[in-house]
Amino acid sequence: MAKGNYDNAAVFYDRLARMVFGDSLTKAQVYILERIPANAKILIVGGGTGWILDEITKIHPAGLNITYVEISAKMMALSRKRNLGDNKVTFIAQAIQQAELNNDFDVVLTPFLLDNFSEERLPAIFDPIHKALKPSGLWLYADFQLTGKLWQNLMLKSMLLFFKVLCGVESWQLPDAEGMFDRKGYKVLAEQEFYGRFIVSRVYRKSK
Repeated sequence: MAKGNYDNAAVFYDRLARMVFGDSLTKAQVYILERIPANAKILIVGGGTGWILDEITKIHPAGLNITYVEISAKMMALSRKRNLGDNKVTFIAQAIQQAELNNDFDVVLTPFLLDNFSEERLPAIFDPIHKALKPSGLWLYADFQLTGKLWQNLMLKSMLLFFKVLCGVESWQLPDAEGMFDRKGYKVLAEQEFYGRFIVSRVYRKSK
């Protein structure tokens, strides 16, 4: 099994997330989905079980061109069953580093993706997504963060240990995703925190 492959958690992942976080993960992602413009070309990386496609369809029942990249075959199988409306969706069952993508996406979406990777591996994941997003495009980001609270550190370590054993997640700590966005020249357009500030959603704009 490849590192970070969530095949072993696909069946119960959404139920587990609701049990631990209530509706916070959902709210964090819906918050950024509202920034998707009509008729956009969208790249989703690490969409999990695909419920996010249902939510996108509620906002835009037609007109979107979505490329959906997910390495887990079982997560992908669940995603294919979602309500796509009249949007065009291309499913790619590969790691983002292996996917052949055009560099003209209006929006990229990474829901709770980057926390799965070590600091050393972050550029290998970040760079192909960055290149796929056209200048002035939007990167919709939702993930965990640490704000100095002990319970956040304990919860993070427990989560990473669980998914390291079950799914091969490689990291023991959060990579500096915010620093990576800064170094690449992204500007934060909007931000919202959830679940005692442990979860953050941001709308980034790529530089021209």
